[in-house]
Amino acid sequence: MIVGERLRELRESKKMSQGEIEEKTGLLRCYISRVENGHTVPAVETLEKFARALEIPMYQLFFDGDKPPTLTPVKSNTPKLSRAAQNHLHKIAVAFEKMDRRNMAIVSALARKIADQ
Repeated sequence: MIVGERLRELRESKKMSQGEIEEKTGLLRCYISRVENGHTVPAVETLEKFARALEIPMYQLFFDGDKPPTLTPVKSNTPKLSRAAQNHLHKIAVAFEKMDRRNMAIVSALARKIADQ
């Protein structure tokens, strides 16, 4: 669903005019119209203003329902590292923090060559 259509739907369900949204948000009515008609994509901060004006949680701008959708866990393809491997990676990270740019570039180039083999 396009966010502008959803904003109009929510505004009309609350029986509010664009003028009332303008008063509550400080946004110009012509801008509100442009958003609702899909001519402009609002920034996150602007969406927060709309949600406050409509007195709804922000997730309802993107989801049509009473409760937020349930999140399904994302499965990672990253292999689990042993404690020893984690320690080695930590030591490498600490060493990288101490390196200057030139040495970092050398080590990175070496790592790429090893990975390509």
